[in-house]
Amino acid sequence: MSGSGRPRTSSFAEPPGAPGAAAAAAGSAVAGGSSSGKSGAAQASGATSTGFGNLKLGRDSGKVTTVVATPGQGPDRPQEVSYTDIKVIGNGSFGVVYQARLSDSQEMVAIKKVLQDKRFKNRELQIMRKLDHCNVVRLRYFFYSSGEKKDEVYLNLVLDYVPETVYRVARHFNKAKTTIPIIYVKVYMYQLFRSLAYIHSQGVCHRDIKPQNLLVDPDTAVLKLCDFGSAKQLVRGEPNVSYICSRYYRAPELIFGATDYTSNIDIWSAGCVLAELLRGQPIFPGDSGVDQLVEIIKVLGTPTREQIREMNPNYTEFKFPQIKAHPWTKVFKPRTPPEAISLCSRLLEYTPVTRLSPLEACAHAFFDELRQPNARLPSGRELPALFNFSPVGVSSNYIVSSHRAVDSAPVELHSHSSSCSRSDDAHFSRYTALTIPLRYACVCSCVTNALCACRRQRVGQLSPVQLCTRSSEQQHLSITSLFLQRSPSPPPPPSCHLSIVPDFSKLQNP
Repeated sequence: MSGSGRPRTSSFAEPPGAPGAAAAAAGSAVAGGSSSGKSGAAQASGATSTGFGNLKLGRDSGKVTTVVATPGQGPDRPQEVSYTDIKVIGNGSFGVVYQARLSDSQEMVAIKKVLQDKRFKNRELQIMRKLDHCNVVRLRYFFYSSGEKKDEVYLNLVLDYVPETVYRVARHFNKAKTTIPIIYVKVYMYQLFRSLAYIHSQGVCHRDIKPQNLLVDPDTAVLKLCDFGSAKQLVRGEPNVSYICSRYYRAPELIFGATDYTSNIDIWSAGCVLAELLRGQPIFPGDSGVDQLVEIIKVLGTPTREQIREMNPNYTEFKFPQIKAHPWTKVFKPRTPPEAISLCSRLLEYTPVTRLSPLEACAHAFFDELRQPNARLPSGRELPALFNFSPVGVSSNYIVSSHRAVDSAPVELHSHSSSCSRSDDAHFSRYTALTIPLRYACVCSCVTNALCACRRQRVGQLSPVQLCTRSSEQQHLSITSLFLQRSPSPPPPPSCHLSIVPDFSKLQNP
């Protein structure tokens, strides 16, 4: 059992030997077994047709396995998929994860095999079929297979294979007794917030954000959010279980037993990940649920009655020792960038609605370095694509509903193509007119440039509401003097779109 009180659901990204991770039989090969009618497997010439649930460990990993699988996106048109070089890379209470190579493209994939309860639809499958984003692990195919027991059915998810995790990267630097380079922290966290902005715009809450579930390519530094086994489409008014999320990253409202929480629990978890990367160790390392709250109080101080009510209106126990908040500057190492501390302080807040939204986090000054044209990785390689936003990636109507009621005005947003996600445009068509709080500044942002830091001057082409910031260095002065006006404004040029950024003048440390 995990510290959250639920069975351990180790991600396929979690390395062998990691704290709480199941021992992975990495390097072991899988040989083809007998097929079953229930598996939907197909026999190909010279290939092993198998139900996959019957596979046993063996020495020969070169055999070709062919199954009939359904594409992860698009219409349900089953097709034959062949793969080889199968080996186990992880296992746990959820099932087993294999690594394999697709025969046609020679691409590596991860195959997550989980026991399927035939009485229910698989929530992870339903969610992954609707997600299509460059910072979310992609579901390529899925298929069913039979198990060793009668009527036992397994669901197999064929996913992108990404070799490393943020957990392993951080552990590498910790073993070397050094801190992870700050540029990697910025690149990883920025992509995490992009992935959260996307899934939250789809109504999906991940509910298990942690370093082990953040896949990274060590060469390109591309990050992909994975393991949607705990994810859920949150519906207002419908209760949710509070025993969710791995312990170190659990939002305080979950510890207080809230069942009507929002996707802001993911924001808290992301703040914990950021703090861990900066500190080199978890910021709230509790040994139990109660101890977890104690660790949080040590840093944030005792929550007020109002803050507790905001976290869980049904919580009536207010007997807590009065502890003052610990200065954020003393929580981190002396040379920690002040912008990083500032961002942490805005993510790790008791009151869920006061935490930054993912897009507000992307617009934070901590990420200004990424907006510089000459920004590079330590290896000298260019940064991964960070600013290829699509309309749904920046519209984020959920921002409005997640904040308190404030004066607002309508803003028209227009769709255009994006290299990040094809499904974004289709989804965005339902949100062409959004109501955005007046306390946000609205600026024009070129898709190929930084969010909230367009490098081209378009002042002559746009109304004051759509004013482009002229450089990263000037953006704070420009943004803080800009507020959304009630008067209607003309649509932006085709190459730009409106994006929501926070009023930095109100940014204060606790």
